[in-house]
Amino acid sequence: MTLADLNQLLTARHSCRAFLPDVVPKEQIEQILTSAARAPSWCNAQPWHVVITSGEETNLFRTAMQAEATTGTPTPDLPFPTSYTGVYQDRRRACGWALYEAVGVERGDRAGSARQMMENFSLFGAPHCAILTSPAELGAYGAMDCGGFVTAFSLAAQALGIATIPQAALASYSPFLRRYFDIPEDRMVLCAISFGYAENNHPANSFRTDRADLDEIVDWVG
Repeated sequence: MTLADLNQLLTARHSCRAFLPDVVPKEQIEQILTSAARAPSWCNAQPWHVVITSGEETNLFRTAMQAEATTGTPTPDLPFPTSYTGVYQDRRRACGWALYEAVGVERGDRAGSARQMMENFSLFGAPHCAILTSPAELGAYGAMDCGGFVTAFSLAAQALGIATIPQAALASYSPFLRRYFDIPEDRMVLCAISFGYAENNHPANSFRTDRADLDEIVDWVG
């Protein structure tokens, strides 16, 4: 594989927000997981563990997740950012407005933006969802290692023509996820990854985000 091959995968991957209902063959899910498990981790601890839903189990979870998001109280295991300021706020807003413009939500349409936000809890129609956890005792470093797993999972899926969207929104209801999937108390719920085949003609999949130039993210020394 060349750097050009890797860059092609990185560029093609995007957060898919509308999926077809077709299930992914289990053999391909296993291939994705096997590749993702090659991600680096501190001391080779490999702290990641995933629960994967498929078929009717995904639909049952989707219904339960939507109900919880409607009536429950967000209580994430891993504290969410306290704020976004400066360039980070600018990038966040640019991404949000690009999505809203794509799906026809106008500025000031709070009901429309709320409806789009709720799409997170329907898994954007995906036929599969992965719930990612890490040992609580490893704290931020286990979570950082799992970030590498998310990246590797997304790229491996992309290599097979399978779309993904990593989702923090679901992890805001960690106690519910712990009960629903019988996740041990000593593991932090970090995020979900909904995945399947992209509905390419859906407006929510019509935009792409940009990336900062090197001079914005690098200080050269020497």
